[in-house]
Amino acid sequence: MSIIDIVILGILQGITEFLPVSSSGHLVLAQYLLGIESPGNTLEVLFHIGTLFSVFYVFNKDIKSIVISLNEKPTQKLVIYIIIATTPAVIIGLIFKSHIVNLFSSIVPVGYALLLTGAILTFSINFKNKNKSLSYLYSLLIGLAQAIAIIPGISRSGTTISISMLLGIPPKEAARFSFLLSIPVIIGAGLLGFLELESYGLLTPKFIITGILTSFIVGTLSLKILLKILEVGRFHFFGIYCVIAGIVAILS
Repeated sequence: MSIIDIVILGILQGITEFLPVSSSGHLVLAQYLLGIESPGNTLEVLFHIGTLFSVFYVFNKDIKSIVISLNEKPTQKLVIYIIIATTPAVIIGLIFKSHIVNLFSSIVPVGYALLLTGAILTFSINFKNKNKSLSYLYSLLIGLAQAIAIIPGISRSGTTISISMLLGIPPKEAARFSFLLSIPVIIGAGLLGFLELESYGLLTPKFIITGILTSFIVGTLSLKILLKILEVGRFHFFGIYCVIAGIVAILS
């Protein structure tokens, strides 16, 4: 594995992390095509750290507002919603960790998962904005969608935003909650991932800095593009792409 490979994968991660096409699925496919072998999902976790910084950068005002107003009831409710929605992914991730990691070693399961993502995104065209607000039940349902998206090929942003829109939550608010929700999950996965990188001897400053910086820069641009796409209602177009990518992966 070379520094060029890291740059390519970092760019791919930055593009696909926020666009609803499954970054983990695309990284598995890219590593297969480039002939890169990495243990489990250690590289995926490294690049996720970079795109986590993108979330901090783009939503810095929202994050500052949450921190400043923690003593206010609306903010406390939002924090509770985030905790509720994060819990399913934590539980499933810890219980089925070894099984999930195995899925990163084959592109066929990724192909079928991309087909599922494509179906979800395509049907999202029928989801109407009913100006609904988050609730404890809605947070749990969104959290279950995020837990399912641990599987490579199923888009985390795609499933969480789609289920939010299905529940009638406005697209912009759905995206905001989805990406705020990604923060605790990525931080937890990142800590575990760094321990694995170290144990496999892959923890080199050159690779880490290059991977994080590349995915951060490209991820920031992609996140801003996605927010614009949601405003004009073209979210479902990504479903067609995911179906095509899934078929290609399966046939490969």
